[in-house]
Amino acid sequence: MSGKCSTGWSVAAGLALTVLWAVLAPHVAFAESPHDWQMNFQPAASPVAERFHEFHHFLLILITLISVFVLALMLYVCVRFRASANPTPSQTTHNTVIEVLWTVVPVLILVVMAVPSFKLLYYVDRTHDADMTIKVTAHQWYWSYEYPDNGNFQFDANHVADADLKAGQLRLLSTDNHLVLPINTNVRVLVTSTDVMHSWFIPPVGVQIYAVPGRANETWVNVEREGSFYGMCNQICGVNHGYMPIEIEAVSKEKFKQWVAEAQKKFARIDAEPPVQVAATGAAQ
Repeated sequence: MSGKCSTGWSVAAGLALTVLWAVLAPHVAFAESPHDWQMNFQPAASPVAERFHEFHHFLLILITLISVFVLALMLYVCVRFRASANPTPSQTTHNTVIEVLWTVVPVLILVVMAVPSFKLLYYVDRTHDADMTIKVTAHQWYWSYEYPDNGNFQFDANHVADADLKAGQLRLLSTDNHLVLPINTNVRVLVTSTDVMHSWFIPPVGVQIYAVPGRANETWVNVEREGSFYGMCNQICGVNHGYMPIEIEAVSKEKFKQWVAEAQKKFARIDAEPPVQVAATGAAQ
């Protein structure tokens, strides 16, 4: 029984650390961008991310209750059935009630977890009331963004090399061109790839979607406040996988209109050469 008791105390120590993390982390680790020694989520910047956080907290409470229950059972077994108090151990091999309980109760717990999980999956899948659309195309190893509803311009976003970092820019997270979005706007996002599988992953806005060659996957975002939010490709996609950051700049709707006007000129697309004008030299034959 000494081995079981040691295991029980190990579980108790782990549970204590979990509870301590749950209590202290929200007050210590929140930041607008990732930082060293961060232990919790970045603050949610969209309704999707808020629901992710709520579901996480629900699961944290659930697994804590399960851990406390299992720990209590283990401590009871260690004390009640120790060799000194139970010199003649029971020879019972089957107990119908206990066997039914340890089958039915876990199933009920999984159902309790599955119902909000499926609701969340359907919520984050797509929006039926999109105010605008953007197209995200992944390449080895950079991103391209296209605005079909705002002049159909597009541009590439590459990571900023260490030697070119400016004040305020984050290493391996800042990009030369940003994906600019208006706040409080339902934005449909179409994601694809030109070469291998990538992943468009931005934790603060609750987006994680794969970019698959030959396929357009759909998701949506609605950034609720102004600011810069960072992510990166989290699908191993080649030797420069670590150099595919994502930077979203959320601005007011007025500032977004101004940016679009400037971007249409800066990133104007030249899809075809203008027709060649030939001067008439005589009457048509």
